[in-house]
Amino acid sequence: MEEQKFRNKIIWFTFFFSVLVIWVHSYNAVLFLGATKTAYRTDYLERFLGDTIAQVAVPGFFLISSYLFFRTFALKLLWPKWNSRIRSILVPYIVWNFLYYLGYVIGSRIPVIRDIMGKGRIPFSIVKAVDAVLHYTYNYVFWYLNQLIILVILAPLIYLIIKKKVIGGIFILGIFFAIYAGVELRFVNLDAMLYYSVGAFAAVHGKEIVEKSWDRKKFFAGFLLLILSYLVYGFDFPGEAPGEMAASVVLFRLFVPVALWLIVPDFLLFEAKEWMKQNFFLYAIHFAMVRLINKTGAFLLPSLPEIPIGIFLFMPVICVFFSYYIACFLRRFTPRIWCLLNGGR
Repeated sequence: MEEQKFRNKIIWFTFFFSVLVIWVHSYNAVLFLGATKTAYRTDYLERFLGDTIAQVAVPGFFLISSYLFFRTFALKLLWPKWNSRIRSILVPYIVWNFLYYLGYVIGSRIPVIRDIMGKGRIPFSIVKAVDAVLHYTYNYVFWYLNQLIILVILAPLIYLIIKKKVIGGIFILGIFFAIYAGVELRFVNLDAMLYYSVGAFAAVHGKEIVEKSWDRKKFFAGFLLLILSYLVYGFDFPGEAPGEMAASVVLFRLFVPVALWLIVPDFLLFEAKEWMKQNFFLYAIHFAMVRLINKTGAFLLPSLPEIPIGIFLFMPVICVFFSYYIACFLRRFTPRIWCLLNGGR
């Protein structure tokens, strides 16, 4: 496909994944309704969307980030690539983590907001601030950026491994079997490494398939992969590690974004609107919005099941709306701050 159409499709997919991520963090049934049967039934409905479908979003982000990094990669371009990611990932990672910490510190000293937050008085110190920045203590959603930073550091090693198609394929299978066996590494999540490595492999060896214009063969391949992802989800592989890192769950979350990319025709995607292009800022700010809206709503509104479900379903609309106009304000009146918060995008 043409470069413009490829970039437009990337924006569409990152926006779609951003919406899904908002649902992942918007659970509110127990918060509104307490530990009741009604709350658990409502929570089940929310988690069907947020825990099953929406969880494909972060693997999708890893695949896209990796593909774009390795799409034009060569070892001689390593420093320019790293320098670019320092500005677009590392700097906003530090800034946002500190801002979240500072926001919690200030909020915990304002009586009404402290009651809504429910975390008591949060101490302010250099040690606590450094811990909050390094370990995203008050900004849980940035675990993704934490992992992405580590994987970008490992990028030259990953490239040298996947550069050879056979060796790269064996490496990816090795990561999968390590996940199946329940292996854990200290600094990097194996599922994140799997998604990132698959994206790298596709960029090096599968560019013609990934960037090929849509046709029936591409649609059929994506449709089959989507069916396979449905069949594999929840499948009990003998001896696999249970939980979020179960091999079947990891495969499902890998297959769905790839299948959707193959299925969705690029020519049907109109040019992305400006409010669809603020995806990093939306990702960074949505967690604060979600927590504020849910906790304030639970504090002020009656305990009716329709209220948390309604707020949950419309949360992406609310977050996209407010984040876009906040972004417009910052970009117009404080461009330097905007540049820091949005990583120069």
